[in-house]
Amino acid sequence: MFDDADLTDDKFLCGRLTLLQPVRGYRAATDPVFLAAACPAQTGERVLDIGCGVGAASLCLGARVPGALLWGLEVQPGYAALARRNATRNGIDMQVHDGDLAQMPGPLRVDFDHVIMNPPYYPPAGTRSPVPERARAMQVDLPLGDWVLAGARRLAPGGWLTLICGTDGLPAVLAGMAKLGSIAVLPLAPRAGRTALRIIVQARKGGRGPFRLLAPLVIHAGQAHDGDRENYTPEASAVLRTGSDLLARFR
Repeated sequence: MFDDADLTDDKFLCGRLTLLQPVRGYRAATDPVFLAAACPAQTGERVLDIGCGVGAASLCLGARVPGALLWGLEVQPGYAALARRNATRNGIDMQVHDGDLAQMPGPLRVDFDHVIMNPPYYPPAGTRSPVPERARAMQVDLPLGDWVLAGARRLAPGGWLTLICGTDGLPAVLAGMAKLGSIAVLPLAPRAGRTALRIIVQARKGGRGPFRLLAPLVIHAGQAHDGDRENYTPEASAVLRTGSDLLARFR
């Protein structure tokens, strides 16, 4: 568990959310915000966030879709405890369970309308963070295909899986989608003309639509950082600052 002295209180969505996060360890940044923006959940639908961390993705989604029924699974107890605290302090109902996706807790062995996930995607052979909690949150222990299979099992027929990962994880993600269809991949490019480093992948259980590689979402304007100021593109800024969604990108 984390002591309060080891936490920061960080603003998301221009202060609509405030999240307690560890000073050292994995800290949510833009990935979970983009993930939440891509999830097509509606009021009253059930959403499972596998590997929820401090709850950033689920709570960003809850801020945009009041009345979404949120559940989280987190293997590290300290992060799970923070997710519960963050949900309470932001007035968003979220049930967070400690546990491993390979042995899903009983209360989560039900059908969900949506599963979202931001799995670790740094190669296991790379230099590991000296902070164990950060290393476990960011570097692959279970293959990405296992994450996808676990998420697919929890989906109701017609349910949607939405995840964000590094671009080099796409082959493993697709390999785990044997029971999913209507797959769409949204590349996230740091700047216009630059290679995408991250992708959002969305698929439907029982979907029959064709595979689609969507036009990239460009995150930063210009060819290089221009001074000590924010330089997000209007679309990225709308997601990160005002909580706008990316649903039109996937239609």
